[in-house]
Amino acid sequence: MAESVQKITTQVLIIGGGVTGTGLARDLSLRGLQCTLVERKDVNAGASGSNHGLLHSGARYVSNDPLSAAQCQKENTLLKQLVPELIEETGGIFVAMPGDDDKFIADFPEYCSKAGVTCRKLSTTEALEMEPKLSNKMIAAYAVEDATIDPFGLSLANINEAKHNGASFHLNTEITEINKKNGKIQSLKALKRDTGETVLIVPEIVVNAAGVWSGMITALAGIDVKMIYSKGTLLITNYRLTGQVINRLRPPSDADIVVPGGTVSILGTTSSRIDSLKDYWPRVPEVDYIVDELSPVVPALENTRCIRAYAGVRPLIMQEGGNSNDRSASREFELFDHSKDRVENFVTITGGKLTTYRYMAEKTADLVCQKLSINKPCTTGRLHLDLASSTSWTYPGVSPKIWLRHHEQDDMLLCECEMVSKKAIDSILENGGHNNGHKNLKAIGLRSRVGKGSCQGSFCSIRLMAHLYNRGVLSESQGIDSLKRFVQDRWVGQHAVLWGDQLAQAELSEAMHCGLFGLEE
Repeated sequence: MAESVQKITTQVLIIGGGVTGTGLARDLSLRGLQCTLVERKDVNAGASGSNHGLLHSGARYVSNDPLSAAQCQKENTLLKQLVPELIEETGGIFVAMPGDDDKFIADFPEYCSKAGVTCRKLSTTEALEMEPKLSNKMIAAYAVEDATIDPFGLSLANINEAKHNGASFHLNTEITEINKKNGKIQSLKALKRDTGETVLIVPEIVVNAAGVWSGMITALAGIDVKMIYSKGTLLITNYRLTGQVINRLRPPSDADIVVPGGTVSILGTTSSRIDSLKDYWPRVPEVDYIVDELSPVVPALENTRCIRAYAGVRPLIMQEGGNSNDRSASREFELFDHSKDRVENFVTITGGKLTTYRYMAEKTADLVCQKLSINKPCTTGRLHLDLASSTSWTYPGVSPKIWLRHHEQDDMLLCECEMVSKKAIDSILENGGHNNGHKNLKAIGLRSRVGKGSCQGSFCSIRLMAHLYNRGVLSESQGIDSLKRFVQDRWVGQHAVLWGDQLAQAELSEAMHCGLFGLEE
């Protein structure tokens, strides 16, 4: 029997479902172009889902990368106007401690001024009044315009608006082959990982927005783009330590930032070169280092429970000379027109920051339109990003008092850590928030706060599974299989933080999931 092949014809094929790819889909769809996006896993499966959610003021890069600093500052201001619902304007403080470089501390305001980044000198008394958990040993402090942004809500909102404008999205779909002829990509083959079906895609132009996997995609077209794999590890505390983003006042380095993220704080990050994208996870020495380095700045960290660690990989481009210090690599993005590689209808966009995603998408869309001889301007710099109801469940949980006062009478909580209710899950399912029809716990957890609280899914995973059975979404052994994958994903982030109360929590979770459901295999 002949193999079943689905054929897709499109103007623009976008490879990669992170914030840049989804932002590009929105931009192009607003210009009237027909777009198809394919993603080998799920939304934000790479760096877009493994960052600290910082909306950079630009101050972090003023000394070593002023162009990136200026880009961050401009986009920071713009996004606060265009998507305020996904942003918490926390503000930020850069803090110097005894032993830090006096010259860097003194030069910091000038660095900021040259890059166009706003900063204001604080007395140590002012800084302590603003953030009482800061160390009283600090020697200098500056206020900056840092904020935080919800990366999952951002990508989901971009997807929903692009879909409304006619774009199509194919998750769990991996590009396996690129076919060229006469200096152009004629077609691509893809594999639907959940069904095994082959897809033949015939585009007019291809945009590679695959992040750290970009080099693998260009290799399929016979093009060499040298990527650096720079792993970064971060920690999550069980409560919010500070109201503002706290930065160490020194050149960018490891373990120098505390980012408030809803009801928790995110600590980070590290930078270590890795050779493979197959296995990267947080290591105990990295966790210890982060806590040791940040505790002098926020002393409460010494007695704070960390509930999870996670790691992402930065998509950096190998620069001339091959500098081994990834911290010194530019955070500017790279836009490659592969016509110089004799492939006319192929573009790669990589690098950059979450903060600059919209600008990256704009410049990429400009190049795509130029290649297609389409004269349509970018509108994402002035149009508010519409949020669909399915993105609302990515927000940090409200307090129990608020939920109990306002919830519907027939609703019930499935996740009490983040106050996610049965009707929230129903809303996600009904709004197409599941993963291309594959309604599993992990896909639902990505689109909500389920499993992200202090219990790390110990209780809510079971309640969620039961609810999906009650709704007829799962049948037979599907729930146990889905539960196993969900719990394993949470465990990957816990094994490096197993001490004190968190160890007791893990033992309880193990007793429940292994003893009751036999998930230890």
